[in-house]
Amino acid sequence: MMKIYHNPRCRKSREGLAILQDAKMEPEIIDYIKNPISFDELTNILRKLDIPAIDLVRKNEAIWKENFKNKALSEKEIIEAMVSFPKLIERPIVVHKEEAVIGRPPEKIKELI
Repeated sequence: MMKIYHNPRCRKSREGLAILQDAKMEPEIIDYIKNPISFDELTNILRKLDIPAIDLVRKNEAIWKENFKNKALSEKEIIEAMVSFPKLIERPIVVHKEEAVIGRPPEKIKELI
């Protein structure tokens, strides 16, 4: 089953969902702001993306700048920050089986279709 980790307030996330819907895909839509991702789930997503946690962080968010920027954080601490503050997670993320992509730009989602 395909999943999209979606923030409906984000234009790129809405564009990503539209790409899936236009391709007649019916992904499970996870509003990770309302339903936060667990530490284990986020770790699993990072494994599928094959990137370090810092590459999934929205570094321009005020929460990041005020609390975490310029600190030496471990991989675990970065994941914990994203779990505690879901707005820090880059979006949208589309997961299909053992693959995942960050929909930035949204056209990258087509790699999974």
